[in-house]
Parts: sequence; C-alpha cells; structure tokens
Amino acid sequence: MIRVILGFMLALGFSVALMPFVIRIANKMKAKQPILHYVESHSVKSGTPTMGGMGILISAALPLLLLIRGDSGVALVCLVVTVGYGIVGFTDDFIKVHFKRNQGLSAKAKLILQLLIACLVSAYAFWGTDTGGQVLAPFTGYVMNLSYGALPYYVFIFLAFTNAVNLTDGLDGLAGGVTNIYLIAFALIMLIICAFAPSDGQINELVLIACFIGAISGFLCYNRYPARIFMGDTGSLALGGLLASLSVLTGLSLSGAIIGIMYVITALSVIIQVLHYKRTKKRVFLMAPLHHHFEKKGIHENHIATAYKAVTAFTGMGAILLTVIFAT
Repeated sequence: MIRVILGFMLALGFSVALMPFVIRIANKMKAKQPILHYVESHSVKSGTPTMGGMGILISAALPLLLLIRGDSGVALVCLVVTVGYGIVGFTDDFIKVHFKRNQGLSAKAKLILQLLIACLVSAYAFWGTDTGGQVLAPFTGYVMNLSYGALPYYVFIFLAFTNAVNLTDGLDGLAGGVTNIYLIAFALIMLIICAFAPSDGQINELVLIACFIGAISGFLCYNRYPARIFMGDTGSLALGGLLASLSVLTGLSLSGAIIGIMYVITALSVIIQVLHYKRTKKRVFLMAPLHHHFEKKGIHENHIATAYKAVTAFTGMGAILLTVIFAT
C-alpha cells in the first residue's frame, strides 16, 4: 500500500509543477476555450486556456508506470483506454481552438470513435480477463453472470460514463472535484470487497486510482474558481474512460453508477430536455445540463460545484457503509 500513497504524492507533485507549463503552452498555441454565447455569466471566461487534461494524463501516467508491479494487465488497459479517450477529446479540443468555434468533432464522429474504443475494451473484458460477463451486485460480494449480455452492457457503460463526465464539465472545479470524490469512494469499496487484502492486480488498480486522484488534485489548484485553465474534452473524455474501464474491469459498474449519481442526473437532464423540447417545443429546464439551469436561477457556480461534490460524497459514504454492512 506504500506504492498507493507514493503514487498519489508523485502525481500531485508532478501535476502542480507541470500545470503552469501546460498553461503557458496552451497560451502560446492560442488554445483558448470558446464560450457558448448563450451562457452570459461565462463571458468573462473567454480566452481561458484549455486542454489541461494533457497535464492530468501525463502527471498520472508517469508515476503509475514507475510504480506498477506484477499483475499489471487491468491497470495498464485502464491507462491505455483513458489515453485513448483523451486523444479523442484532444482532437475535439484542437478543432475547437483552431477554428475558433465551440463545436469540435461532429456528434457522429465523436460517437463512432467512442464506440470503437468501447467495443474493443468490452471485448477484452469479456474474453481476455477473469471478469468475463460477471458484475457484482451493489453493496455485496454477490456475482451476477450476464453471459453474452455483458457485451452490450459494457459498451453502454462506456458511452454513459464518457458522455456524462463530459457533460458535467461545465463549471470551474466541477468535473475534477466530483471525479476525485468518486475515485476515493470507488477505491474504498474495492478494498472492502477484497477484505482489505488486495491481490497484486488490485494493488496496481489502486495505484492507478491514487495517481489520478493526485493528478486531478494538482489540476484543481489551477481550475478552481476563477479557473486559470480548463481540462477540455481532453480531460473530461479521458476521465470518463477511466471511470468506465475501472467499473467494467473490476465488476463494480453498478456500485459506480450509484456513487456517480451526479453524472447520472446531469446526463438525464440533457436527455429529458432534448426529448421534451422535440415533442412540445418547450423546455423543462432553463438550460441543460442541470448545472447551467441552476446558474440561470442565479446560483453562483462555486455553490453549485460544492453541492455536486457534497451529494457525491454523501452517496459515496452511503455506498461504502452499505458495502461494509452487507459484504463483510
């Protein structure tokens, strides 16, 4: 477990030290975030550098590769998947900043790329690991075998997580803060399920989680309100890929959906808004995703971000407590 602590500390140090260089490079590249014209309160953010997700990925990957030992298959696949989604996000960000528009890759192109990665890693999870079609029931050690039904389920988990985290990335410190709390709760549930006696592979997965918690924490030093840099789709899609691959490859996808309730609510707010508007030409929310609705209601983004993190912490603690009660 010393490697877990060391991974967090190294990633935190790398991230804090690296992020000013990422900001400087982003400024030189004129990689500045285009702001939606109909989010009036965000007009002051125009020109803030983006693609901070590059710093998160580098700061997490370096200590992980230094500290990984033994059975490293799942941890390395999670890292590769995270980087893969980060590349998709980087392409999206590059198009946005190069052509000075808020729309990057087309929705169709982005979906195809996400789906390709999701299918590949889902096939690996089903045929290339001991997980197979197994999913752990929330709060218990009970294993449900989905057989071949696991394949479409895994693909759905990837698409859901990557897009939900991407949609949550709309306020200073929001996506990073929620993701850090999620990862802490997820790691604790992993430890409880394995009765605090993790295998070599599970220790490597915990090192992976610790490295990303450290890297995100360093990024948040520069992303808290008022943000000096945004993670961009480079970061949000990468983090969504990380959460999805961890969920699928550890069998804890159902517990993950409970901890990440704010991701679920954010995604549902967009789905409800779009479907209702297409049917009635009226809106349920003043603006979607939900955090923008609260902004339109006059709530400061700091308070919204704090509320999202508090709810995630509450559901995380609830999931941990119920796991302790029913799985031990």
